[in-house]
Amino acid sequence: MDDTFVDEYINSEDIIKNKNIMPQNLEAEQSLLGSILFDNNILEELPVNFNSSYFFDPLHSSIFEASISLVDSGKLADPLTLKSYLNDNKHNLDIDIEKYLVDLRDGVLSLSKARFYADEIRNCYIRRSLIIIADDLIHKAKHPRIEITPDQEISNTEEKLYNLAEKDQINSGPSDFKTILASATKQINDAYNRKGKLSGIDTGFSGINRQLGGLNKSDLIVLAGRPAMGKTALATNIGFNAAKSSQLESNEAILIFSLEMSAEQLAQRILAEQSTIDSHKLRSGDIDDKEFSKLVVTQNNIHNLPFFIDDTPAISVGQISSRARRLKRTNGLGLIIIDYIQLIQASKASESQGRVQEVSNITRGLKSLAKELNVPILALSQLSRAVEQREDKRPILADLRESGSIEQDADVVMFVYREEYYLDKSEPSQRENENQENFNERFTKWQDKRNAAEGKAEIIVSKQRHGPTGIIQVQFEAKLTRFMDLVKDERLPDQIY
Repeated sequence: MDDTFVDEYINSEDIIKNKNIMPQNLEAEQSLLGSILFDNNILEELPVNFNSSYFFDPLHSSIFEASISLVDSGKLADPLTLKSYLNDNKHNLDIDIEKYLVDLRDGVLSLSKARFYADEIRNCYIRRSLIIIADDLIHKAKHPRIEITPDQEISNTEEKLYNLAEKDQINSGPSDFKTILASATKQINDAYNRKGKLSGIDTGFSGINRQLGGLNKSDLIVLAGRPAMGKTALATNIGFNAAKSSQLESNEAILIFSLEMSAEQLAQRILAEQSTIDSHKLRSGDIDDKEFSKLVVTQNNIHNLPFFIDDTPAISVGQISSRARRLKRTNGLGLIIIDYIQLIQASKASESQGRVQEVSNITRGLKSLAKELNVPILALSQLSRAVEQREDKRPILADLRESGSIEQDADVVMFVYREEYYLDKSEPSQRENENQENFNERFTKWQDKRNAAEGKAEIIVSKQRHGPTGIIQVQFEAKLTRFMDLVKDERLPDQIY
């Protein structure tokens, strides 16, 4: 169903001729418009999201739009000024518009009921929209298309219902620049009033927060790395830090889709990190009474956090969208984390188009979801093996597997890089015909480099649509699968990178 479907359906001649088949209350529409013409201040008492699309009668919709335009420009909206406005816009009117407007104004019995009229008009609009969605679903169920599965139809219908319930965007379209400019100005004003505070979700990492301003609403943030770099651990750390921050503020849910690890495995990682108990010892059960008591205390401290894990394997973007919308309705939603892009199931339609196109459709879908729900999405991604072939193994954008679409759709692209991992794999051995002195010298250089890299990692911001790129140094504790801010030895503890 495209953006104009509802308008075309409601305004079609068949519907206008037989108005009883669709929910409507023309008397409430007339009473509300009459109240506005009697006292323009009534417009200020209407709900913020009340708009002209709620009216059933096209003429009433035009009168409301004209009244808003006049009042917004500092003019009076009355029968005389509105008549001129409507005529200037060449509305096809077969009635005496001025007399009709005067009758609307003079027929007002009570201004105090305007808000109730507005509620009734919106309720009728919602019911009409529900009928349209249901009719559309029935039609598509009776006349299915091969490339669209029933699950996709469910997801599409749920999306329409979500938009209707949350945003009244079932027939959204272009917004005028005045409205957009007001919204942009409000964001600038909010940023000014924050006085340096984060604009987005708190990641728990001071360097990332400074570089990105937190994870910002509607952004698609891609976190990529080769296996064993710790991208799942970093994403989990960020998600858990965000949950702790959310509990103190809005208590909005943090949702992780874990397509690779089970929910229990992820929970064990979190318990290891929060309790500072070796994750291997937790998995094997090799802990003493003191550590077990510490684990119980940790569990009690964190079990009420707004943190949700969905470990359904091979989930599709449509299913991710449906579950995220549902959670937002019931618990609110602050952040979505997906581990990882290449494990998301592609649609049947794109399977025949090749893997690059499949991933392109997936990333486009994730970006659309981020905008729709107005939440940041942190999506993990694998890197190609090209990294392993280079001497400098720091990843670059071209290393992204199916890189074109991911790089294009993402607002931010970050890489996790641990030089320690590669140095451990390249420990030098004595070459044939190499004397001991040369080998010792080469080994010492490697050892110094290895010691300098121990426990350190880099988060490389290679793309940021709204800000600078750069490298953020962090600390990594493999036993706890935990990333932390890095405190340099020569600096005081409050000077953190």
